[in-house]
Amino acid sequence: MSGWLRTTAFRIAFYGLSVPIVLASPVAALFGRRAMIAHAHGWARLHRGLTRHLLGIHVRVEGVVPNRAVLYAAKHEAMFETLELQLILGGPAMVLKRELARIPLWGWAAQRYGAIVADRAASASALRSMMRDARALTAEGRSILIYPEGTRVAPGARPPLQSGFAGLYRTLGLPVVPIALDAGRVWPRHGAKRSGTVTIRIGAPIPPGLPRAEIEAQVHAAINVLND
Repeated sequence: MSGWLRTTAFRIAFYGLSVPIVLASPVAALFGRRAMIAHAHGWARLHRGLTRHLLGIHVRVEGVVPNRAVLYAAKHEAMFETLELQLILGGPAMVLKRELARIPLWGWAAQRYGAIVADRAASASALRSMMRDARALTAEGRSILIYPEGTRVAPGARPPLQSGFAGLYRTLGLPVVPIALDAGRVWPRHGAKRSGTVTIRIGAPIPPGLPRAEIEAQVHAAINVLND
């Protein structure tokens, strides 16, 4: 099957099946965070199954998922990892763009799952709200997942880290676990998806308390190691 046929089949199946799942999210959210997490992970497993069987995309995980709360800092190259990492990492709370949080009903359900809303304008009040929500979630024992470069990037691109990462690192006092990945090779922003293997490399924990320049340099290098 050609790349475009695979991609078309995937889009029809995934988005068609996602509509009732997403519409049911507010109902699941009414039953609490645990129910919302289970509901979201069901959606992620659907995505995993379809990417494997229709697109021929598999995942190789390198490294170890910590058994304690940490701050995950991941590379972001495709929609693929936004769902796959939730399964691999055991459902961490996630930093979410404000535009997504404003989607009616779905945005509310995402926050019930454990979304921390990030404002690109980075106003002082927005940053305080972000830190407050993150502290509340880590108090529940949840890890936090952030894409510290701030947005999805093409393979090989290495934009600087956004200020929100350093703020979370300083406020939470958690070890940082960097995650490198190369999903953009098989999941381009435009065009047909390609079969192949996505490598997700979970790095060694970096201790809390480092100076901002040092932690940013270490994390930036670690999440981009598969671009070398």
